[in-house]
Amino acid sequence: MILLPPTKQQGFSLLEILIAFSILALSLGILLKIFSAGVNTAIVAEDYTLAIQIAQSKMATIGVSSPLQPASGVENDQYYWQVEVSPYTFNPDQVDLSELTAALVKVKVIVSWGDAGAANDRRVEITSMKLLNKTL
Repeated sequence: MILLPPTKQQGFSLLEILIAFSILALSLGILLKIFSAGVNTAIVAEDYTLAIQIAQSKMATIGVSSPLQPASGVENDQYYWQVEVSPYTFNPDQVDLSELTAALVKVKVIVSWGDAGAANDRRVEITSMKLLNKTL
């Protein structure tokens, strides 16, 4: 049997441990940054979803349960909505407007949130056409 001389090294050196901890710290920093970016994206997506729901709700009720006229308001102390109503005009050469008993109006609903006037202010808007009875 051949005996090898005993080695003096019994574990890791201080330099090896420092390098391992540095790699671990960098890896954890990158992972935390990725997770925080994902959370921020989820929050922004939730805000947009809520804003679209508010806009669709206002569009559905305008002219049905509320009058077909401009309006504005606040939802949840965060989302500011505004309804704009404007007449939709046809080409007068194609349609005789005096004989029509109804008219089309363009309805735009704008929902905004965030810091008013700031660069990160966000908004969504939807536009639709509504029929307005002229005889009323």
